[in-house]
Amino acid sequence: MFVIIAGGGRTAAQLATLLVAQNHEVHLIEHRRDVLVHIHRELPTEVIFEGFATDPEVLERAGIARAKVLVACMQTDAENLSLCFLARKRYQVVRTIACINNPRNAWLFDQKFNVDVALNQSDILANLIEQEMSLGDMMTLLKLRRGRFSLVSESIPENARAVGIAIKDLHLPRNCVIAAVIRQGEIVIPRGPLCLEPADEVLAIVDDEGADELAALLSAGGAAAS
Repeated sequence: MFVIIAGGGRTAAQLATLLVAQNHEVHLIEHRRDVLVHIHRELPTEVIFEGFATDPEVLERAGIARAKVLVACMQTDAENLSLCFLARKRYQVVRTIACINNPRNAWLFDQKFNVDVALNQSDILANLIEQEMSLGDMMTLLKLRRGRFSLVSESIPENARAVGIAIKDLHLPRNCVIAAVIRQGEIVIPRGPLCLEPADEVLAIVDDEGADELAALLSAGGAAAS
């Protein structure tokens, strides 16, 4: 996959390093001389393109016409929004991702400016804290479909009412699928007749509305089936 990253700050440089290590083709655009000095120590020379990322000539030199993903990590929200709009409208980049510098500007980062994914660190932290407080021992492993669904993990305690109940008889939330059960270090396929046992680790995909219900179902003292 070919990714263009606009901006050479710590987040952008680390992202570029990770993508290069995963054998993706990456071009990073940066104009600040002091920043360029640092990233030349971390990234191969052929990855780095000097210039302003909002300049079409610089974008074209970096190969924007064949980019699959554009990541806008520039210093201002105005630059990030302009870049996403330009990338989609002029160069038909399939996927745009933008960092939000000022949380008060978050409402601008939507399809009006052709932003597919907006990264608002304050919202991410707030959501993570809220989830950890509400879900108890359930751990969120991965966010899917722009955060609407989550891959979660829960270890079943001995006093959970789900113990001994067949999966087919559990009253799971409407948008919830048990993907796997890990038992004594081995993966067990979660077919309907399988009964949950203490110390089982349940991996499930669930939406935001069903996460609390699932956490209550699998944790100590939760209701399993009527």
